[in-house]
Amino acid sequence: MLKLTKEHIVAKEGFNRWLIAPAALGIHLCIGSVYAWSLFNPYLIKRVGVVTSAADDWSFDNVVIIFSIAIIFLGLAAAIAGKWLEKVGPRMVGVVAAICWGGGFLVGGLGILSGQLWLLYLGYGVIGGCGLGLGYVSPVSTLIRWFPDRRGMATGIAIMGFGGGAMIAKFMIDPLVRYFYRTPDYLGTTDSINLITEAGRRMADIGGTMTEVVVIGANEISKMPVPGPEGVYVVGTGSVGVSQTFFCLGVIYFIVMMISAFSYRVPTEGWKPAGWEAPPEDKQHAMITQHNVHIDEALKTPQFYQLWIMLCFNVTAGIGVISIAKTMMSEIFGTTLPDTVNPEFAATYVFMISLFNMVGRFFWASTSDYIGRKMTYAIFFGLGILLYLSIPYTAAQVSANPALMWLIVFYAATMIIFTMYGGGFATIPAYLADIFGTKFVGGIHGRLLTAWSVAGFLGPKLISSLRENAVTKAINNLVEKIDPALFQQTFGDSVDNLDLLVETKTVTIAKLMEIAPEGTLNPTSGLYNQTMYIMATLLFIALIANLLMRPVNPKHHMAED
Repeated sequence: MLKLTKEHIVAKEGFNRWLIAPAALGIHLCIGSVYAWSLFNPYLIKRVGVVTSAADDWSFDNVVIIFSIAIIFLGLAAAIAGKWLEKVGPRMVGVVAAICWGGGFLVGGLGILSGQLWLLYLGYGVIGGCGLGLGYVSPVSTLIRWFPDRRGMATGIAIMGFGGGAMIAKFMIDPLVRYFYRTPDYLGTTDSINLITEAGRRMADIGGTMTEVVVIGANEISKMPVPGPEGVYVVGTGSVGVSQTFFCLGVIYFIVMMISAFSYRVPTEGWKPAGWEAPPEDKQHAMITQHNVHIDEALKTPQFYQLWIMLCFNVTAGIGVISIAKTMMSEIFGTTLPDTVNPEFAATYVFMISLFNMVGRFFWASTSDYIGRKMTYAIFFGLGILLYLSIPYTAAQVSANPALMWLIVFYAATMIIFTMYGGGFATIPAYLADIFGTKFVGGIHGRLLTAWSVAGFLGPKLISSLRENAVTKAINNLVEKIDPALFQQTFGDSVDNLDLLVETKTVTIAKLMEIAPEGTLNPTSGLYNQTMYIMATLLFIALIANLLMRPVNPKHHMAED
């Protein structure tokens, strides 16, 4: 334990401070893979049916909330670990983070393999979430102390890795899932199989035994994990390959994070770069204090809560989209531009989110060193409002006129949004150091990350709940346009049992569109409109909080030694 303590990792004279950057990046690249969660969603909701969702499969809400749980425990762990970090140093915190994050994947993999959803919540959500929080805070205050002359750039370096984690994860997740994927037993086309519906479930007579099956129509082939023929597949006979992927990732992340944690060093007390002097306390640097505010005293200032609101609402707006990015891209454009927006394109969209998230963290944090943190956040919120409001308009246009131009507009708008989403994370530690000083910035940052916990629940919950409401409304509207006799013939049950058929996933928007009257517009492109209006409203509130930011009252400053 001695080699993990803060005292043991004080750097010797002449230590190259740039060596800390790779260690910080290593840990953040691993834990940043949480942003690739949406890549797992399409597989986890088909764990039993494999080619499409079966009656006993987990619902979309069931799996999206796992991401929320992980982010909630990230914030809680960071809040608790912030003060602990100041005491024991970044190496010990990094080691515990590696154990939790890697171990969380292993426990979560067992949950997927056994069909025990609570194990996935516990493993990836709770244990893994704690690893996220510990890993997130471990390098930030360390880098700020090594780079007092470039606070924004320093935090941008570390937190850039968190944004880029999903980019690297994509190149591991997709190949691993495909390697372990096993196609379920194929029975044949629907006209060659005797199908009946029992309690909303589709059943087939196989050798005199009624066996549950799923049916893939022409509209759903492009959404299959691995494309295959349309027709009837036996439930529970294949594998989506996600549990095995979890086991592999857990081992890889543990090894990389342990190596990174043992590379940490901290500067001696009072160290500063050669030739550098702190900026004067003049009007130009009014928002950069030369004093320190104690971690407990910071909670008594209005500035802490203004920053909390700014972080919370900025994250809420972006994280909800990240949690379902692959699904959202497929639903808005997959039905109108199916030749372009296939599952691989949607997965690449997640990769691009990660890339722009990562670039934005370094770009905006470094830019804030020159234009100031307050101006940087004003750009985030003002421009963000306009971009979120543009998404419903784009979705409406592509539904009426399926042109590639609208996909390009949507793509560009969301990529800019994610540069600012990542930039908000990377710039907030430097904003904290400006307002409260550097002495307790790690602990204060940890407590501020409770805003991330709230956003981690609020964002995905808002977007998934509003989406579910929109799906229900869309299905009801479509059913009103379909001949009840045709509905009965297609699904083997009456329209009177619609709720049960939807619950068991026998009736979906895609299946209804196959029998809808010619000229019926597919409603999936508008499933997220209401969400985007709410996100723009949250950013407006955050904009006001930022514009009202002022320096901390001197009564909160610590007495100078």
